Amino acid sequence: MKKNLYILLALLAISGFVSAQNGDKTIVDDLNSSKWGQGNIKVFQDDAIQNLVAVRHTTSAENTAGNLGVVDPSGNYTKVRGFKIQVYSGNNQQRSKREAESKQAQIRSAFPDLETIVSFHSPVWRLRVGNFLSQEDAEEVLKEMKKTFPGFGREMYIVTDVVKKAAN
Repeated sequence: MKKNLYILLALLAISGFVSAQNGDKTIVDDLNSSKWGQGNIKVFQDDAIQNLVAVRHTTSAENTAGNLGVVDPSGNYTKVRGFKIQVYSGNNQQRSKREAESKQAQIRSAFPDLETIVSFHSPVWRLRVGNFLSQEDAEEVLKEMKKTFPGFGREMYIVTDVVKKAAN
């Protein structure tokens, strides 16, 4: 009798390990599935969120010199740790927002494909540009920006930030 009990427990443990190895299932799929002896949970969410949950992305060098730091705004993307170019930073409350927005307009006209973001984290206004996965890519665009805007040169430098990576 004990031998049968041990065999049953071993089979249950093995089946648990095998079901845990299923890599196609997301956490939401697991929550929505019915399990004997447990309560039922139903998660309702947008399909865009469902596509982002528990998706594994591999890193590759898909960026070329023509589209460094560019992410299609209408496409799917994932937020990852990367690099941006900080173009402006100021804490003068009366002037800094206007200056950041003015520089943003100038950069958008010269580099229309690069994302520009003006942000405020009290008491500092910042303008950051691009979505770069590697520092080398950011340095290449930074050189081009310094050629185009020599007056901004001293203020522009590369910072680590959360960036958008095109989903594959």
